Amino acid sequence: MALLIPVILGSVRSDRQGIKAARFIFRHLETRGAVAPLVDPLELKLPLLDRMYKEYPKGEAPETLERLAELFRRADAFVVVSGEYNHSIPPGLSNTLDHFLEEYSWRPSAIVCYSGGRFGGVRAAMQLRAMLCELGTPSIPSLLPIPEIGTALTSDGHPEVAWLDKAATRFVDELVWYAEALRRQRAEGTPY
Repeated sequence: MALLIPVILGSVRSDRQGIKAARFIFRHLETRGAVAPLVDPLELKLPLLDRMYKEYPKGEAPETLERLAELFRRADAFVVVSGEYNHSIPPGLSNTLDHFLEEYSWRPSAIVCYSGGRFGGVRAAMQLRAMLCELGTPSIPSLLPIPEIGTALTSDGHPEVAWLDKAATRFVDELVWYAEALRRQRAEGTPY
């Protein structure tokens, strides 16, 4: 059975570059046979967090949250695509992630980070690692940083730099390994 790996995009800006990174990693996941639906906060239009999904009485959560919760419960892993805003993660990403908790449990995550500069968003990724672990979806050891995203990818997510496809292939191989291992383990039960 194909792995289900939602790609959670972090940016809602009008001239956002992260959509290129999401398209790029989607293609790599699809090549590996994974199903990788895009979770785009710009399309979801989630309200600022007032209540987590689990805090709504059963059947009373907004439809968007119900659909996302169902997707996340079926997921085998997550890829989070994050830019770097003031050395931190984008507010739209934090808002999207914070609506859920148990839905992430016992599933690995992987971080694709980017920036317009040479660091590729790794400062944001370090904060995101701590957050994802706390949510119950610890990130794999590797990151996929994309520096100078404005020129590294085309608008439809094709690489303009030679090293990027090779790095993405290795990154996805690692994520798939963790996702398959944890899927087998979840099938046997979880500690609580």
